[in-house]
Amino acid sequence: MRKFEIVSNYLDKNINLPKRATAHSAGYDFEAAETIKLKPFKIGDKPYFIPTGIKAKFPTNEYLMLANRSSGPKRGLIMTNGIGIIDHDFYNNPENEGHIHFQFINISDKEITINKGDRIGQGIFCRYYKVDNDDQTKKRTGTTGSTGI
Repeated sequence: MRKFEIVSNYLDKNINLPKRATAHSAGYDFEAAETIKLKPFKIGDKPYFIPTGIKAKFPTNEYLMLANRSSGPKRGLIMTNGIGIIDHDFYNNPENEGHIHFQFINISDKEITINKGDRIGQGIFCRYYKVDNDDQTKKRTGTTGSTGI
């Protein structure tokens, strides 16, 4: 089963589930769940994590790739991690319920406001493969970055 759900902390906040823009779009457009102001980036600043209010459930041999929309860089928004990878076991993790966030910096010289409901990124479901002698059995214990640096 493959589906999007609203995380429990956002059930009463009028969150829209991600949708594809056209019948042949690969990506599902995610919206910002809150209005956030992003100051221009300076060396040493941390990126902004923009909440979506969404979690995703999908088969074990897939991942959800998060990517910038083409309009992001035009506005001065860059995903600092290039792409994001949401693993199958991120769903309903005990730390944040699998809440998906997009990570951005503002590369413009002006403050940028992301309004609640603005489309901020896209998610594309992808299949992956493992090598025949893969023996990984470790379980996820947290959220973003929980598997180490």
